[in-house]
Amino acid sequence: MPIDPAALRDWPIPDIEQTYTERDTMLYALGLGLGSDPLDPHQLRYVYESDLQVLPSMAVVLGYPGFWLGDESTGADWRKVLHGEQGFEIIEPLPPKGSVIGRSRVTGLFDKGAGKGAVLLSERDVVDKATGRLLCRLTSTTMLRGDGGFGGASGPLPSPHPLPDRPADLQSRIATSPRAALIYRLSGDYNPLHADPDIARNAGFDKPILHGLCTFGVVCRALVELCCDGDPKRLTKMQVRFSSPVYPGETIVTEVWKESAGQMSFRARVAERDVVVINNGLATVAAAGA
Repeated sequence: MPIDPAALRDWPIPDIEQTYTERDTMLYALGLGLGSDPLDPHQLRYVYESDLQVLPSMAVVLGYPGFWLGDESTGADWRKVLHGEQGFEIIEPLPPKGSVIGRSRVTGLFDKGAGKGAVLLSERDVVDKATGRLLCRLTSTTMLRGDGGFGGASGPLPSPHPLPDRPADLQSRIATSPRAALIYRLSGDYNPLHADPDIARNAGFDKPILHGLCTFGVVCRALVELCCDGDPKRLTKMQVRFSSPVYPGETIVTEVWKESAGQMSFRARVAERDVVVINNGLATVAAAGA
C-alpha cells in the first residue's frame, strides 16, 4: 500500500533502553578493525579494558530502534530503502559502559515525485538513563526509492557539504578484514545482506557488503588519528553522505582537508576500485585540552 505521509511523519518510534558493557565497546571496535595489530598501543586502548577508550561513532549502535520502516503499516517499500546520510553530535563523551535510552523521531518527509522516491529525515537522542543528560544526537537521511508521488513538498533539503577543489591535506589508509561485516553485525545490525552470499547476489551485489555504518566507523577512526592526535574525545561532530558500498577486505582511503576553526572536510574511497564510498564529509574537532 502507498505511504500515508501524515502517519509516517508522526510514526511512534519506541524508546529503546539499552545497557552496554565494556565487552560491547570492545566488540564494536573489533568490528572496525581495531586490534588488527595487537601490539599497537593506539589500537589496543579500544579493545582492552585497561583505560578503555570509546570512538564517538559508537553512538550509532546505542539506543538503536531497529529497522522500523520494515513494518508494513508504514506503507514504505522497505526493499528499496537506502541509508543516504548519517551524522552525530557528541554532547558528552560516551562512557565505555552504561545504560542509555534512545529516543528517535521523524523530522521531515519530502516527495521527489513518482518514480523518483521520497526522502525521510530522522533524529535520535541518546540520553543517560540515570541522569537524563543528553550524551549525543544522531541525524539520518533515508532514501525511500519506491515511495514518491504522494503529493508532498519536495524541499527544502539540506545541501551536501562542498569539498575543496585542491589536493587533500591529510590521508589515511585502513585495510578492512574479509570478516569485518560478520564481526560488525554482532553490534546489532543483523541484516543478512551483510552475511548471506545468496541474499547479497539477489540484491545485485557480487557478495555481502560492509555495513554503511561500519564504513562510517572506520572513517571516524581515521579522523581521530589524522585530526585529533589520537584523542577520540576531540571529535565532536561528523556528517557524511553515503555514495557507494564497500566490500569486506577492501582498503578505505580517507582524505581530509583542513578548514578554519577546527572544521575538517573529508571523503573516503576504496583503493582497489578507486570508488568514492563516503562523500561531502564535514567534521568538527575541539582544540586540545578543551
